[in-house]
Amino acid sequence: MIYLHVGNNQNIRIKDIVGIFDADTATVSAVTKKYLSEADLSGLVSFASEEIPKSFVLYRDRTKKTYKICFSQLSSASLCGRSDTYQI
Repeated sequence: MIYLHVGNNQNIRIKDIVGIFDADTATVSAVTKKYLSEADLSGLVSFASEEIPKSFVLYRDRTKKTYKICFSQLSSASLCGRSDTYQI
């Protein structure tokens, strides 16, 4: 299995990643804000760092059959660059 390191020893399985988003531009939409707020209230949001997040990863949690969000201090460009190094 291949994992993407999103910061502070937190890894997400590449095959489970739905999308990697820039926190500044993606959170402008009211729909996205509502989705993130509801996910947070449901306990589906985690943070890879205590620093201000630059991106977030939407991924599938196979054990709970739901989608989760992980905020990262790394930029979306950095995370995408890391994920592109693996050919799936």
